[in-house]
Amino acid sequence: MTQRMGFLLLDDFALMSCAAAIEPLRAANLLAGQPLYDLTFLSVKGGPAAASVGAVFDTVSIDAETVPFDIVFVVAGGNPMASKYPEAARFLRQLDRRGVALGGISGGGVILAQSGLMLGRRFTVHWQHFDALREVSPGHLMERRLYVIDRDRFTCAGGSAPLDMMHALITAQHGIALAQKVADWFIHTRIREAGDPQKSGTAERYQLHHPVLVTTVDMMETHIADPLTVEQLATLADMSPRHLQRLFRDRMGLSLIRFYRDLRLDKARDLLSQTGLPILEVALATGFANGAHFARAFRDKFGTRPSTLRPTGIADQAGSTENSGLTST
Repeated sequence: MTQRMGFLLLDDFALMSCAAAIEPLRAANLLAGQPLYDLTFLSVKGGPAAASVGAVFDTVSIDAETVPFDIVFVVAGGNPMASKYPEAARFLRQLDRRGVALGGISGGGVILAQSGLMLGRRFTVHWQHFDALREVSPGHLMERRLYVIDRDRFTCAGGSAPLDMMHALITAQHGIALAQKVADWFIHTRIREAGDPQKSGTAERYQLHHPVLVTTVDMMETHIADPLTVEQLATLADMSPRHLQRLFRDRMGLSLIRFYRDLRLDKARDLLSQTGLPILEVALATGFANGAHFARAFRDKFGTRPSTLRPTGIADQAGSTENSGLTST
């Protein structure tokens, strides 16, 4: 049977993520010699839907579409945390009530979560949005994986990850032989597992070759809200604090303390630009004891106040507290 697949394209969706999802399905039809998948492109208002680089898809309005879909994927890019799509949320909830399976590509999982459709379901989103969504929705079952298939929910990280998710979907529905033909068609010679990481490892990202530095940076990245002291990092790395600090400065070009603070401030910038968390909560979530200390450190690094990072569509949930002197417990 032909499976009806809908792709809800939201503003500024990433062309690569979209293409990586739909092209394997087109190739499956071609290589199987029959229409296994029927694709429909949707948008809130219908008509031309522009991707991130300006490429345009002709779409059907969600109000006009009455096709009995089997699966509808939400494709979202840009900053989905700042986007409000009440019409899309209503449409997706209607589909859910009708028993239609739902999927999210890149930021699409964020839209599904904000629509209340991922409760009790495991899912993933692009790494850029992962921590921001977790801060505002700590009860969600989020996983740092390339893709997650949980019953009637299909989510992936975007980029090239849809290739791997669609390989799994085609395999489950039509067998490994066809899925492998599709992979070969796109010279996708290494099919990644669902649990593969979304980002390159610490050594590759920071061009580190010393195992102690790799271990230390790994520990820093997993202790953002509760920063470890130099002494604790040195103990865990089995090295004296002085030796560790010297190694850091020689190999990284800046002090261990400065690197760690910059790492936390970069995370704070992401949370400020993607969520409506009060500034004091952002400060505490990134390991600063109070709003005043956080604001000073933020201005020193970025040359601006934390409140200026709020994008259009996001307001501080509890007003600006960047000058608050409240301390964490």
